[in-house]
Amino acid sequence: MGILERLRGGLARTREGIAARLTDLFAPSRAESAARSLEFYEGLEETLLAADVGAAIASDLTGKIRERLEGRAPSDLAVLREALREEIRALEPQPPQGSFAQGRPQVIFLVGVNGGGKTTTAAKLAHLLTSQGQRGLIAAADTFRAAAIPQLEIWARRVGVDLIRHQDGADASAVVFDALKAAKARGSDFVVVDTAGRLHTKAPLMRELAKIYRIAGREVAGAPHQSLLVVDATTGQNGIAQAREFLKAGRITGLVLTKLDGTARGGIAIGIGRLLGIPLRYVGVGEGAEDLLPFSIDDYVEGVLGDAPGGVKAPSPP
Repeated sequence: MGILERLRGGLARTREGIAARLTDLFAPSRAESAARSLEFYEGLEETLLAADVGAAIASDLTGKIRERLEGRAPSDLAVLREALREEIRALEPQPPQGSFAQGRPQVIFLVGVNGGGKTTTAAKLAHLLTSQGQRGLIAAADTFRAAAIPQLEIWARRVGVDLIRHQDGADASAVVFDALKAAKARGSDFVVVDTAGRLHTKAPLMRELAKIYRIAGREVAGAPHQSLLVVDATTGQNGIAQAREFLKAGRITGLVLTKLDGTARGGIAIGIGRLLGIPLRYVGVGEGAEDLLPFSIDDYVEGVLGDAPGGVKAPSPP
């Protein structure tokens, strides 16, 4: 499958939920109300909230669509879908060309709280870069979680990328040092670093993260070139709250939103970059190695809204 097809598949539950609610906005019982316009826009905002768009973004989108349609409830679902398409796209400007800052090897850190999917994302990102013709390796710098290194070993074999690891409990900065030495010796294009899950309130782990940042910068100019915050989409707005706190404690250059396929509330991706002030770089839409996708707002909008049917009309009020 192509990227759009995989994204559509991962967003199926979200798309079906939004479609059902949007269709319901044109039900005869709603059309019969004298205050249909007001009720319509209240229903639209509820639809966006149910998809986990978030209160601020849902209110903003609803207001802009109401202005676009001059306060009138549309008579055609296709008109509403197209308005939503355009306003959602406008929320997320296209990122500049080139996913990463300059430097070789590219050093990419994955950070975030426990359970967000960093380890599998590390392997999937390495697989994605390899599929683009690059050569690199993975650094198993999560030496705290007992299962992290064996899990990453399995994934590294699966995607055909070398893994640099130490024993459980080893110094994470030593792992990163060895990984960067190996990458330079081999002429690698990238190093993906899987770090231990941590909260911004855990001072020792935050100090460790600062240390491995320094080690990386000493070994490779400009490293880490990307520090990606991994957020679990199934945690919804709680995940955004966690991310906002985490951003206060460290340098983050982009977001990875995982497990979009595991929720019917995939609207969390709408406006998340604007809310947090950093771009959404990748989305995870499944358990396969190919299921980490570069984020494209155009593909995402199509995945959430689907093809715009033209036949759902609101009945005229009596």
